[in-house]
Amino acid sequence: MQYDPIKRSLGKVFNQSPALRIFFYRLLDLLLLRAWYIRRELRKIARENKNTLQVLDAGSGFGQYDYYMASIVKNWNITAVDVKQEQIDDCNHFFNRIKLGDRVHFEYADLTRYTQSESYDLILSVDVMEHILEDEVVFHNFYQSMKKNATLIISTPSDQGGSDAHHHHDDEEGVHGFIDEHVRDGYNADDIREKLERAGFKNIRTQYTYGKPGNLSWRLSMKYPIKALNASKLFFVLLPFYYLLFYPVAYLLNWVDISQQHTKGTGLMVVAQK
Repeated sequence: MQYDPIKRSLGKVFNQSPALRIFFYRLLDLLLLRAWYIRRELRKIARENKNTLQVLDAGSGFGQYDYYMASIVKNWNITAVDVKQEQIDDCNHFFNRIKLGDRVHFEYADLTRYTQSESYDLILSVDVMEHILEDEVVFHNFYQSMKKNATLIISTPSDQGGSDAHHHHDDEEGVHGFIDEHVRDGYNADDIREKLERAGFKNIRTQYTYGKPGNLSWRLSMKYPIKALNASKLFFVLLPFYYLLFYPVAYLLNWVDISQQHTKGTGLMVVAQK
């Protein structure tokens, strides 16, 4: 299953005005459990550090985390990079319209080649590393681009079904999952820790996310609606009614998930320092 057709359809709907775009960001913050974990880490950094920070959003996508960071703190300068020029141009246009373009700038970058020597206090990478085959090259580039004691935050699927790729076939089709664009099914906590250590990182903290409550929430709030939208765009009309019925359940499940420590889960949060 491909996300991009759904992204383009949603973009057309929510890009009609800045207010709709911001509403879309709020919806993503509520729906995506990973956003709950990421916002918690970002709030912690904001509380502990009142200085001006240079931030890299490595794989910015729609720009929702850049909007969140720019909203909670006024003295973070954010460079957001991505490989899709259409999204970069769209985000620059939007952030300039809402008067945040002086603090948030989007540009093209291939993370396997991108380094800015000792430039960043914080690097955020959300749902990116599972798309990049040369992950250790990227971890090394992150390390080189960070100042001493800077923080790296990574959110990625785990190898416990994070890409929902469970079905193996003997024919030419290979492995199929809910998300076809991933180059790996996900990370094991020990595996990503060892790779980050080889890059030079210290104080590495890993945490499984999307335990049983979060995984069920993801199915209710994301997987089933997206499958329905792929089947028929007419489901857009039914989406508000679907979420009125199921989102209260998903919200409660997200709250339970983020309140617990999980020994296993389909998501993985990693925080490390240089």
